[in-house]
Amino acid sequence: MDMTQFFPDLPDRVPQRGTALSRRMCRQLFLAQGWRIEGEFPNVPKAVAIIAPHTSNLDAWYGFLAIGGLGIKITVLGKDSLFTPVSTPVLNWLGLIPVQRSKRTGLTEQVVQAIEQHERIWIGMAPEGTRKQASTFKSGFYHIALKAHIPIVIFSFDFDHKTIYCLGAFSPTGDYQQDLTAIMQRFEGKVSAKRPDRLSRPLQNLVKND
Repeated sequence: MDMTQFFPDLPDRVPQRGTALSRRMCRQLFLAQGWRIEGEFPNVPKAVAIIAPHTSNLDAWYGFLAIGGLGIKITVLGKDSLFTPVSTPVLNWLGLIPVQRSKRTGLTEQVVQAIEQHERIWIGMAPEGTRKQASTFKSGFYHIALKAHIPIVIFSFDFDHKTIYCLGAFSPTGDYQQDLTAIMQRFEGKVSAKRPDRLSRPLQNLVKND
């Protein structure tokens, strides 16, 4: 099987990790379960990467295999209490950055500061914020991208067709409601959930129909 047929090429400015062996192993596991990745990745060194829907623990499993197979480095947020002298090297290797929710400096500002300290970094976020049915997308991802002056790269799960789509990059303008409408339009016809009963309300009318 030509695995490159199901995995887009990763552009050179995107943060990368792993080895040829780790990428191959993750690709084989991902493809063996009938999944594929479609779409072109924007060649940007910094971004907020969002993915939806999030209705099951299996989202994390397929996401992990896709990330490993692509060899892309996605950084996620972790509570600062998780970072101990023993765990910090492991969490850093996994791509976590500590945030202090009790700190006077807001979460957005902390993440923006972390972004400014890296030459290449993609922050991964699930805008629904829960596996249960969400009534709306949380706006944190948007404000981080806006204040850091970086694009939002949009991904979707389509469980019905076993596909993860890269839906391209979106540059926030500062008009949240207008931009959110434009972002949601990217999902239309390219999204379906493992647990449809938990699908967030903003995505319910955007499910792909055969």
